[in-house]
Amino acid sequence: MNAVEIEEAVSQLAEAPFDPEAFPFAFLEAFGNKATTIKRLKSSNFNPSDLPGGVLQRNTIHLQVCPEGEVTATLTALRESSATTRYKVKFILATDGKSFEAENLVDGETVACNYPNFSDHFGFFLPLAGITTVRQIRENAVDIKATGRLNRLYMELLKQNPDWDKAEHRERFNHFMARLIFCFFAEDTHIFHSEGLFTATITQMSAPDASNTHEVLSEVFRAMNTPLKDRKAAGICSWADRFPYVNGGLFGPHPLTPSPKTGEGGQEGISPLSHPGRGVGGEGLVPRFNKIARSYLLHVGNLDWKKINPDIFGSMIQAVADEEERGALGMHYTSVPNILKVLNPLFLDDLRSQLEEAGENRRKLLNLRQRIARIRVFDPACGSGNFLVIAYKEMRKIEAEINRRREDVEHRSEIPLTNFRGIEIRHFAAEVARLALIISEFQCDVLYRVPQLALWEFLPLQNDNWITCGNALRLDWLSLCPPTGTGVKVQRDDLDWWGETREQAEIEFENEGGETYICGNPPYLGSKWQSQEQKDDLQQIFDSRTKHWKSLDYVSGWFMKAADYGTQTHSAAAFVSTNSICQGQQVPILWPLIFETGHEIAFAHTSFNWANLASHNAGVTVSIIGIASEPATMRRLFSITDEETLFERSVGYINAYLVAGSNCRVEQVRNPLSEVSPMLFGNMPRDGGNLILDGEERANILKTYSALERFIRPYLGAEEMIQGKRRWCIWIENSDSAIASEHPYLKKVQEKVRQFRLASKAGSTRDFASRPYRFVQIAGTARNHALVVAKVSSEKRHYIPVDLLEGRAIASDLLFALYDAPLWNMALIASRLHLVWIATVCGKLKTDFRYSNTLGWNTFPVPTLTEQNKTDMTRCAEEILLAREHYFPATIADMYAPERLDREFPRVREAHDRNDEIIERIYIGRRFKNDTERLEKLFEMYSKMTRQQNSGKKLGTGKTQGAK
Repeated sequence: MNAVEIEEAVSQLAEAPFDPEAFPFAFLEAFGNKATTIKRLKSSNFNPSDLPGGVLQRNTIHLQVCPEGEVTATLTALRESSATTRYKVKFILATDGKSFEAENLVDGETVACNYPNFSDHFGFFLPLAGITTVRQIRENAVDIKATGRLNRLYMELLKQNPDWDKAEHRERFNHFMARLIFCFFAEDTHIFHSEGLFTATITQMSAPDASNTHEVLSEVFRAMNTPLKDRKAAGICSWADRFPYVNGGLFGPHPLTPSPKTGEGGQEGISPLSHPGRGVGGEGLVPRFNKIARSYLLHVGNLDWKKINPDIFGSMIQAVADEEERGALGMHYTSVPNILKVLNPLFLDDLRSQLEEAGENRRKLLNLRQRIARIRVFDPACGSGNFLVIAYKEMRKIEAEINRRREDVEHRSEIPLTNFRGIEIRHFAAEVARLALIISEFQCDVLYRVPQLALWEFLPLQNDNWITCGNALRLDWLSLCPPTGTGVKVQRDDLDWWGETREQAEIEFENEGGETYICGNPPYLGSKWQSQEQKDDLQQIFDSRTKHWKSLDYVSGWFMKAADYGTQTHSAAAFVSTNSICQGQQVPILWPLIFETGHEIAFAHTSFNWANLASHNAGVTVSIIGIASEPATMRRLFSITDEETLFERSVGYINAYLVAGSNCRVEQVRNPLSEVSPMLFGNMPRDGGNLILDGEERANILKTYSALERFIRPYLGAEEMIQGKRRWCIWIENSDSAIASEHPYLKKVQEKVRQFRLASKAGSTRDFASRPYRFVQIAGTARNHALVVAKVSSEKRHYIPVDLLEGRAIASDLLFALYDAPLWNMALIASRLHLVWIATVCGKLKTDFRYSNTLGWNTFPVPTLTEQNKTDMTRCAEEILLAREHYFPATIADMYAPERLDREFPRVREAHDRNDEIIERIYIGRRFKNDTERLEKLFEMYSKMTRQQNSGKKLGTGKTQGAK
């Protein structure tokens, strides 16, 4: 369940008659517990509560319904219960159906309210559903309530007006929803000069059966599109005349509205989509309602829209009108702290620093205010406007402090909304983005100035085009944010619905020039997931620059366009991105092109989780990368420590791998740069499956031909190694080929292999038809043992899968192998150091680690090891193997599953911790603080090793690179 679904379930529970016996289980069910879980809890065997009538879910919540008036005492009893402590309960809850009290035992936060109002605090309990939420959601449920109510209204209107869900009408529907959102907000914030005016008008003037609801709405919209002086002539109804003139294009005729004279597939003068109303403003933009839809409309209107937070609400509501995203309704909340990870180092920290430096100096404060007024924030993938809204709010906060220090408290803001520009490909999201900015402007005016001034100056809305609806990778960013000039003309191609007419070619507004900061969270999309249209977008940008662009992530287009834009303007850019553009094969393709424009990486956040509001959803792993043509002397590098805290350092340079240090490219080499054993390919049969046996086939063969056991060896690929599956292969040495050719069974097998190879289109395979007894590619076999590494493995594991095979075992071509290598090599491969190196320089296959011997192992920097170092590392490898053996028959897949490793296989975790401790002390004399520090040391060593190699110096001499 997501947050919106949970809110709806909790609200329904709060509105239903109170049932003391059913409440605890209904409450748990509202937070996503399955029917089987509820059934078990109803049994005393699975309910370990030690209080009469109490219900306890282990590791989660202990709740109890009590007699009237005893809620506080019952909460105390729950807190002091030994079962609460024993079963590590995080929440306690008590209610008598009149009062409701709860406590989060982890952080001490509490809730106390009347029972019917407990649904307003549903965010407090979201951790019960596995949703790690943020304070904005916990303290303000109205955003999620509004999202859920609007979604139900939207879906009910679609049932009543099925034609409105067609592509040719969807824009109209979205525009109608944007009008409603504005009205709900305006009636609760006195913009309509009377609280609740919109909802009250619908209630009073529309029939209970909803037969004329669309007509009432049409007339209200028509009134808000008609100046007061023109209303008498327009014949505006007296009950609609109470609404102010809004204009700004929001309540004007939609460009796609059918003409009231010609209609659209219906009789003359009548639109088949809605009643035509009595003038411009309503026609074609109001769907028909039924009783249920009217009820939902009034329900939404009765929410307290004063509490709407546009930076939360907008990002969730955008899914309402998007059929593909509707199933993820309410998940798309991007937290303010995450957005500020982009905006703060991009430019807000600099503004705050200037504010602190200015102190009370009126001239410096004025200069800073004038600078802020000229800053443009441009999000070319703006969605519902989160980044723009947060940037606007933060800049208004700084401006308000300037005005306070200058005693200009009533000074009108000099920050124009037209300086916050965006591109968004989805129509409704573009509308919501503009609404979110309008609402933010009003809220800031109320907060920082006299509220009455905010009301006087808010209407009518301005008809400026800030949010462009279109494909950001196809549009000319310079035309949307030109570097200088006072008259900016933006060409339209269905880019904004708020203009006077569809034929209007340009929107003109003031632009004083100044700094431009480009930011946002563009779509990531790896090459395998891109549509043909998206591939065409990238081709248009990269085809003239590199022939290797097809392997780039979609987000690369935004970085390249931002770099191109920065060659013509005073700008800097920062985007949220999957970290894959700073790993593996994308690094040498993308980043030299960006660096060629004169841009460098000004700051970066290394990998962290960009989570959403889906339950049990860890989100996607991202990086934040800021580029500038004139970065500060010292660059800011942010990372998450092993203790999950934010760590910031100032560094001289950040390379394309997001590591502090010189800009180098890790390239494939045939032999290891360090003194480690060579890593070779496994063995490839190309046999049509005829040389490979499963367990049943092997058993049947040996029953008949027991002497063949010496020719049948264990055969392992990545799946067999990781998941513990068993397979065998027929392995015949050259010296035994004559014997094999005479054996009745082996002779038949070889004939099948020969026929398969002869039929191959590959010449190299056909060449081996004359030697059907052997594999086509044999990289090597072991006398004693082989260390094997999976070519592809899950990125979720904390360590690269590596194992020790006995000498007879044959590694397939899905493994790399170190034949008869000293065991201390395994310690290196199994280390955290090696994993972060592989993840960075080798990249990924989809979301899995893609191991490479030439790019990952041969380049892996290892200090010169003493014999004692090797002895210690050998012991570490042995301890890892013994720890695994302790949990036999658990497999590597079992033991290294992140959610199981610490809980079920602590000896394995402890063995790896000791291994990391030993190895990292060899490198720097202590444990590394985090992966960023690990990579920095590895890149420093790699640069030194490659310089030595290039200068012809012998590698691996000198003292151990140890403690500094």
